[in-house]
Order: sequence, then structure tokens, then C-alpha cells
Amino acid sequence: MTGSPTARRRRLAIELKKLREDHGLTCNEVGAALHWSGSKVNRLETGSGRVQPSDIDALCRFYGTTDELREFLMQLAKDSKLRGWWHAHGAAVPPWFSVYIGLEQGASSLRQYQCEFVPGLMQTPAYTAELHRASSQLEREELERHVNVRMERQAILHRANPPDLWAIVHESVLRHIVGDKDLMRAQLEYMLATSQLKNVTLQVLPFDAGSYPATGAFTILGFPEQADPDVVYRDGLTDAFYLESPDDVGQYVKAFDSMRAIAASPPQSAALIKRALEEYS
Repeated sequence: MTGSPTARRRRLAIELKKLREDHGLTCNEVGAALHWSGSKVNRLETGSGRVQPSDIDALCRFYGTTDELREFLMQLAKDSKLRGWWHAHGAAVPPWFSVYIGLEQGASSLRQYQCEFVPGLMQTPAYTAELHRASSQLEREELERHVNVRMERQAILHRANPPDLWAIVHESVLRHIVGDKDLMRAQLEYMLATSQLKNVTLQVLPFDAGSYPATGAFTILGFPEQADPDVVYRDGLTDAFYLESPDDVGQYVKAFDSMRAIAASPPQSAALIKRALEEYS
């Protein structure tokens, strides 16, 4: 089981919902039986409410689960209340992005498409700083915190049992000069170095690749437990949304597979990046 408290809370919510549905009950019916509100049951099943091990114990006894399952779910409840490293960065990690980092920390696979900028897990500090300068007016210390968060996130690619990252970037990402040519040269060199990790696959979608699904940037997060379904993440300037229904996730998986099929192979992609590097030199 992953060490991410966010992923543990999500797993707990999934298990609680499954237990209720297996018994053919509604949230209101479960709430009435336990002298709770139906909305409290719903919050526990969506991971949006405060989770108390005593509540999980009461639910498990009501559903008649085994002692082993009850202890497992109660431990999930306890672990989900822990704070991840990213919480120490305060405002540098807004609530809507805190959820993503928590899921990213617990993911076993990341399939990502970027059409404007270098993927966050492949960015240099200078590139990250330039993006934040352009999007908001930050004091020096605030800017450093934002950069540090992104750099700490990259540690997952180098840890024991790292997630598999499969990134597809549009060729425009290589041509879009962020900062200046010196910055971009260092950035593309870092992308190439990161792509050499055994758990990383990088493809470039060339300008001449033809038509493909117009999706915008997105990430599909996969998890080690079979009971944890994939999640699609998309973000904006001030918020983000997560898609979990099988139909929605399936559409993004299909789109990603379509782009993967027409993108340059990893060796060809490396050649495209090196060609862009020569131009910046």
C-alpha cells in the first residue's frame, strides 16, 4: 500500500462505497441506522470529510466485515490523517493542487501529454521559476517555495519502486522559448537526461504528425492496487478537476494511445530534441 495519505484516503473512500453498494443501501439508509446524516456517509465515501477511525469501526461493524478488513480500513483512516511533505510549503501548494501531489506521490504510473510546456517532473529550477514569474507576481521567497515544491516532486522518479512516467510533448514545447535560449538549452538537456531513466519514456509529437484528439494537457494517474481505478487530472490557472468514471478515463486513455501511436519513437524524439538544442546553441 502506498505511503501517500491522499491515496490512502481515496482507497478508503472506494472501499466504503463498495461495502455500502454490496449491501444494496443508500447513504441515507446507512446514516439512519447509525444515527448519522446521509451526508456524513457521503462525505466519508468521497474522501471530503474528516475521517475518524471510530466512524470506520462503526461502519464495519454495521456491514459485518471481517476483523481483518475492519483493522485494515481503520489503519487507512489513521494514515490518511497524516500530513505529506508538501503541506509544509503552505500557500505554495494550493488545496486543489495538494490533492494532485498526494495522488502523484502514490501513483505507480503517470501518462502525461503536454502541449505548451515541459512536464513538471522534467523541468529545471530556472524554467519553473520563469513560468511562475509569468503567471503571478511573487516575492522572492514565495517564488523559491514554488520552485522547491516542483523540485521535490521530481524525487519520485529516483526513489525505490518509482512510478513509470510516459510523457508525450508537442514539438511546440521544444520551440517555445521560456526565458532565453541559454535557459532553454539547459532545459532540453535536462529533459534528455531525465528521459534516460529506466522508468521514463519520452515521445515528441512532431508538427507533421497529422491530426490527433484535441484534448489539451492532461495526466492519467495509475495506482498499484487493482481496487484503485485510474484518475485523469487537468488543471487551469486557479483550479483543477479530476475524472474518475470509467467512460471518461477510457476516452483519455484512447486519446493518449492515439497520440503515442503517431508520435516520434523515443530515439527519434531524442533526435528532435537534439536538433532544437543545436538551434539554441
